[in-house]
Amino acid sequence: MTFARACTLLVAAVLVWSRIGCAMPRVWLMEVLPVMVGGGAIVLCWRAFPWTRLAVAHVTLFSIVLCVGGHWTYAQVPLGEWLREAFDLQRNHYDRIGHFLQGVVPALLARELLLRCTPLRPGKALFWVVCSIALAISASYELIEWWTALLEDPVAGPAFLGSQGDVWDAQWDMVLALSGSILVQVLFARRHDRQLAALAARTA
Repeated sequence: MTFARACTLLVAAVLVWSRIGCAMPRVWLMEVLPVMVGGGAIVLCWRAFPWTRLAVAHVTLFSIVLCVGGHWTYAQVPLGEWLREAFDLQRNHYDRIGHFLQGVVPALLARELLLRCTPLRPGKALFWVVCSIALAISASYELIEWWTALLEDPVAGPAFLGSQGDVWDAQWDMVLALSGSILVQVLFARRHDRQLAALAARTA
């Protein structure tokens, strides 16, 4: 079994689990919709456009984080509650993990697309463009959360928004996404380049 197929089966299993006995079915659907749409697109286009193992691994991790958040709602995830009690925090910070990865994963995917499909090469320009794309996606998601919270019912809307009374929630989410996009490039750019070169050799 290939690495990509194993990751696909893992995400599918977690997705099914997350729906069983979920706290709020409407919130679950809103939270896992990116997994269904994004994951489905990757699977359908895989033969024409396979991704590196690094990208697949991070997409898998992000998908699991979203599914877990959808199962309990972000404000009630046990891991976040444990962190809140252990570090005497004022709120459940599980959603912060998701927003950090919301910078990491789009950054990796954008970097891979740009290097494979445009004349951009590794360097300052690529780094800046990737960070900008990740931050734009994060800001767009904040707008989607806001509109959804306004249009949804008084219970499902705030549960999806997940601000837990923090007036700076949107700003923190975007800062974390930007930090994730910077950190993943600093830590993994060279490994990503090596995997891209190996992928190009296999698909040539």
